[in-house]
Amino acid sequence: MKTDRLILRGWREDDLEPMAEVNGDPEVMRYISDGSVRDRATTADNLAKWTRSWQENGFGLFAVEIADTGELAGFTGLAIPEFLPEVLPAVEIGWRLGRRFWGRGYATEAATAALDFAFRECDLDRVISIRHIDNVRSGRVMEKIGLRYAFRTVVPGVQQPVAVHALARSEFDF
Repeated sequence: MKTDRLILRGWREDDLEPMAEVNGDPEVMRYISDGSVRDRATTADNLAKWTRSWQENGFGLFAVEIADTGELAGFTGLAIPEFLPEVLPAVEIGWRLGRRFWGRGYATEAATAALDFAFRECDLDRVISIRHIDNVRSGRVMEKIGLRYAFRTVVPGVQQPVAVHALARSEFDF
């Protein structure tokens, strides 16, 4: 899938190093789970899991590539938020980009395409997004792509305070 500036595609072996760099940045990982960075081996496991998700669910996380340069910026796409059982069954839209790609509108552009995919191709009735309550940047992306605040809760295990945002298919502007 292509947007004005991005290519959303499947995962390749050569994505491991740049994605490990993204996952290894403490500022990128600050609001994710317990805030721990992830090493190369964990990132490799993530890539395998994300690839399996496409096979098992018919959706998953896209690798986000900068069209002009071919650089891997990170990911966007759809996942089942098993870490927050109270919202299940649900499909979550999410994104994670390397810090050097922040502030350019890439997250909004990529997430908009993924949301369109969710409703047009996957025929989902509703999509949610979950963010740490202090993650203002992700909150802005959620607003820009049309998601609305639904409620606040805590992630079991890590006791992370999160806000859940949602958008119904009937509210999506096709």
